[in-house]
Parts: sequence; structure tokens; C-alpha cells
Amino acid sequence: MTSLGVEDLLDATVDRLERSESRPGQVSMAREITASIESGRHLIVQAGTGTGKSLGYLVPVALSGRRTVVATYTKALQDQLAQFDLPLVASVLEEELGRELSFAVLKGRSNYLCLQRVDELTDRTQLQLDTDQRTDRAVRSLIEWSTETTTGDSGDIDWPLPDAAWRQVSVTSEECPGARKCPRGNECFAERARALAQESDVIVVNTHLYALDVASDGSILPDHELVIFDEAHQLEDVVSSSASLSISPGRVASMASTIRAVLADDSLYARFGRVGTTLTSVLAPRCGSRVTLPLESALADALVDLRLCTDDALTAVQGISSDNETVKQKALRAVTTATRLIEQIDACLIATSTFVAWVSGTAERPALELAPLNVAPLLAERVWTKRTAILTSATIPASLPQRVGIDMATCDAIDVGSPFDYENSGYIYCAKHLPAPGSDTRDDAVNAEIVELLEAAGGRTLALFTTYRAMHLAADYAEEHTNFPILRQDDLPKMALVEAFSERDEACLFATAGFFQGVDVPGETLSLVIIDKIPFPRPDDPLLSARRDAIGQTAFSEIDIPIAATQLAQAAGRLIRTSSDKGVVAILDPRLATKSYGRLLGAQLPSLKRTITRDEVLSYLRDLSR
Repeated sequence: MTSLGVEDLLDATVDRLERSESRPGQVSMAREITASIESGRHLIVQAGTGTGKSLGYLVPVALSGRRTVVATYTKALQDQLAQFDLPLVASVLEEELGRELSFAVLKGRSNYLCLQRVDELTDRTQLQLDTDQRTDRAVRSLIEWSTETTTGDSGDIDWPLPDAAWRQVSVTSEECPGARKCPRGNECFAERARALAQESDVIVVNTHLYALDVASDGSILPDHELVIFDEAHQLEDVVSSSASLSISPGRVASMASTIRAVLADDSLYARFGRVGTTLTSVLAPRCGSRVTLPLESALADALVDLRLCTDDALTAVQGISSDNETVKQKALRAVTTATRLIEQIDACLIATSTFVAWVSGTAERPALELAPLNVAPLLAERVWTKRTAILTSATIPASLPQRVGIDMATCDAIDVGSPFDYENSGYIYCAKHLPAPGSDTRDDAVNAEIVELLEAAGGRTLALFTTYRAMHLAADYAEEHTNFPILRQDDLPKMALVEAFSERDEACLFATAGFFQGVDVPGETLSLVIIDKIPFPRPDDPLLSARRDAIGQTAFSEIDIPIAATQLAQAAGRLIRTSSDKGVVAILDPRLATKSYGRLLGAQLPSLKRTITRDEVLSYLRDLSR
């Protein structure tokens, strides 16, 4: 058996692809990752669209023999790795070097069917469910599916599945008492997935699950020597979200229902109702606002009342003795749920200025949110000092190391570029002549500009907006003034919508921030990407507002510009997905050309030709559409 280096193995792997081509950036990436693994230094890799990032990091991982966790931001990439990339690399590794590579996908507990919940449902007389007919039918289908599935993974379900139905046959990590206390623990799908992950060389997870593991100090994932963060520009937000908590009247009501399922105590149930009402009255006036820490007395008192009520319920449920397995398991879930709620209430009551608290939702459905002001210390303590990390994305903000707590003395950074010839692939057009955001005349001018661009492109447009309002106004105007099929974000689920868009030659898709990344529409189906406005974060976002206050006068350049630049680059990156793609990215915000920060934003965009001349762009689009 010959001994191959990383470049040889990468070549052998790429040769297996249907469209095999040499990608120097991919080779550079693989080479640098290999060196990083060997040295133990962290590595940040900016790899433009088309580089082939997945194989660029999987081949060095396979050669290294190090147990590795790959954390991806999107489910699509998770599926691609598990179904295509990893089997390919494993096959080549075995053929070329005679070595096996085992891998597994691990998801959060709520993604797996709970057999105990299924048993409880089938124990009910004639399965009488307090749900609508659609949900009822779905639950019955899930019960039947439970006897056929080998994974219990909701991702394997290929029929329409209401969330309400899945909730009846699954449990969250905050409900599950653990396999040792469950009569179906030996058969548990979630535990099987964890066991498989424990035995695997490469474990694929989503970034949220990895962040939960970080927040729980490593209680979820197997020990590993190496972690790959794909779409690493999302890391700070995901970790912040995973380390946060939320307490709401809705959660109080859910807690009460969980208790009521095993404990006949109307007075306790009514007490939960009163506590929930009080919490609503205290939170509602503060919706959309930050809350001072430590918590003011009215809010603290409401949480203390909730804690006492939950503690009394916990004591009562712990005293339940029953030979009925269903009752026992419901009681255990109630104990687990109550314990987690008490822990989170305590976290709110003792929170200091290292956290940010605010009230989200509406006056009718408010929620107290608590999140860390800065995730850098958490990641520094629990990730960067424990294992080697590779962070990669098509767009890496310059502020990323600081925001996530990486000491650059322990880290290298490279930009391997993109294989695409952007300068000969089209234009970035800034509509400098349009009114600036906030102008009374802007909506009409922008919508007219969009229609003119659509007509020139012959449809074939992905139009991205920073608000739902702007999206619907533009879509309404386009439907009235063109004959192109106009698809809207809320017409269909995301992937179904992208598929419908791809299948209709002249279709136009109007969408918001959720489509700024993770959307691939290569070929002639897409020749125009419109971005209505520079995607600056909301100035009233409570968490970002707190971070701005902590930074001071330079907050705009340190927080707002990097976020906007990354989002703008991700959106612009929807246009060129293959070497043959051509088209225009139209940015309908004159500030890109008129403000000093426009240069910083533009530096992150693909190196397409730049223009502010509308006629030049219209002519180019008409030529493409012929």
C-alpha cells in the first residue's frame, strides 16, 4: 500500500467527482489545515464560493486520524457531508491507504422520535387526541412509522409533518430524564445516535448543538481533538443564542400542563395561572426594551413567586408513587422540566452585568431573555484551550477572532480566494441615483428600478430585502407591472420555493434575510440578484445595543459594519455559483457609493466589475437574456 500525502489524496478524491477540476485554493486550504493539525495551531480560512471547502477540510481530517467534530450552520450542508462528501472520502481512503473512516451525524434530542412518548400515546383509549384532524392523522402516521424506522430521525420523514404532531412524539433535552430512567432507554433513537457518534472518527453536528455542548461544558458530544466550524461567521451569534435562556408566561402555562398530567391539584394549577398572569403584567410594559441587572424588584419578585410555585410542584411530583409506567415517565419528565426551569430562574436572579436581559415578544406574549454580553471568554475557556480549531467561511469578518475570543498568537489566518473569474462574470451595480433609505420617495423609486431591472433580465431574479414590508411592496408592484411569475418567501417552505424558482425560466423570487445565504441556483435560472438595502443590524436590537454601549464610540465600525459587510457579501454570493455563471448584483442603496464606509463594505464583495451606470447594466442584462 502506497503512502499518500494530503495533496495526493485530495487529487484522488477530486478525480472521483463527476465534474473534476483543479482548484488551487482547495489545495492550499488542505495543505494549511494539515499543517495546523500537526502544529496544534488554530486556523481561520476564508475560502470563496467554488473553492470546494468541504473536501478541502475533510481530506486532511481523514488523513490525520484525529477524532473530529464538524459543525455546520445549515442542514443542507450537514446532509451533503453525510450523504456524499464523507462516503466519498472514506471510500478513497480505504482504496488508497487501506484505512477505514467512520462517521456519524448527531442531532439534538428533539430531532429523534421518543419511543416512550409513542407508547404513552398508544396506551390511550382509541388514541383520542386533543388535536385537529390534520395533526391527529400525522400522529397516527408517526406511530406507524415508529415500527419501521431504524433512526427515528425526523429528517428521514418525506411527508408533510405539522410541528404539533412531532411535539407529541418527541422530547427536548429539558424534558428527557435520561436513558437510565426510561423503560425504552435501551432502544432510544437519540441514545443510539450518541453511541454511534462515540465510536466514530468524524461526527457531523449543527453549530447550535456544538454551542449547546460548549454551554454545558462538554456534556453532549464525545471527546474530540479537532473541531471544524463551517460558516464560521455565524459562530458568535449561534453560541450567544445557545447560551441564552428565555422565561415567559407561555412557558409557565406549559409547565403547569406538564404538572397537571400527573398531579391532580387544582389549587397548584390555579397558582401557576396567577403567577403567569403576574409575570405577563410585569413583562408586557417592557416589550422591546432592555432590562437592568440585577433585576428590579417587581420582576425579581415575579420570578421568585414562579420559583416557589415550581419548587412546590417539583416536591409534589417527586412524591408520586405509581406502578403505571406511563405515569412514572410523565412524572420523571415533569421533574426534569421543573428542575431546568428552577435552574434558569436562579440564573436570571443572580445575573450581573456580564449578561444582557431584555423583553421580547408582544404585550400578549412577552418573554424575558437573558444572554451573555460577550461569548469570547466562554469559547476561550471551553474550546480554544482544549482542542485545535479550523474556522472557515466564504466571508470572514476581520473582527471575528476578537468577537469569539481567539488569541491570534495561537492562530493563523489565510485567504485562498475563489476559482471564479469574477471580473469577466458580470457587474456589481450600485444605484447611486436612488433616494437614500428613510426618504419619503424611496419606495416608489426602488420598486420602479426593480421592475426595469427585471424586464432587462427577462425575470430570472432573486430579490433580497431587509424587511418583509419592503419585500411585499416590491412584489406587489412587480406583479402589477410585469408578466413574470413572482414567488414570495412565504409562499412555500424554503427548499420547495428554491426548487420552484429553479424550474421556471422567467420566475422571480422575492425574499428576506433567511435567503441571504444557503441558496444555490446555478445556471441561467439566475442572472440578477437585487439587494434593496445595506443589511445593517437593527439599531434597537437589545443584545447588540448592549454590546455597542460596552464598546463606545467605535461600536459602529466594530459591530455594525462587519455584520453588514458579511451579510452583504453573503447575499451577493448567491449570483456566481459555477464558473459559467454570469449576471449582475444590483445594490439599491446609494450609501454604498456615497458614504465613507461604502469602501469597507465593497471590499468584502466579489470582484465583479463595478458600476453606477444603469444603462450599462440594463444593456448587459438584455444581452444575457437573449
